[in-house]
Amino acid sequence: MNTNEEQIRTLIERWAEAVHAGDLEGVLAAHAQDIVMFDVPPPYEGVRGLDAYRATWPGFFEWQAQGALFAIESLDVTAGQDVAFAHALLRCGTEADFATQPDNRLRLTLGLRREHGHWVITHEHHSFPHVPS
Repeated sequence: MNTNEEQIRTLIERWAEAVHAGDLEGVLAAHAQDIVMFDVPPPYEGVRGLDAYRATWPGFFEWQAQGALFAIESLDVTAGQDVAFAHALLRCGTEADFATQPDNRLRLTLGLRREHGHWVITHEHHSFPHVPS
């Protein structure tokens, strides 16, 4: 059987593939009902609950459909028996974004817990580093 770290890595990789494909049900698949997400765009207090999380994705998918990339570049997972966290760097942007800021990466931090024998994402945090003009 896979280790907790391997199970979580697979879960996150599938989530990223679903994001890139614009597959909303795939994006939601492994998230807890009480998910809390802090995202790059407002609201600054984040979104709480699966329905609010769901509502954040259509605009991103529209933007991404115009040629943006969303791909994991590095991923680290630390897992106990019932809780875990992961952090990753992702290439998230258009070719024009990468041309002007080739080193810029989306930072992702996830908190997970085991529910009914399965890992679910309970906290998701996306950020870009501040790059002074």
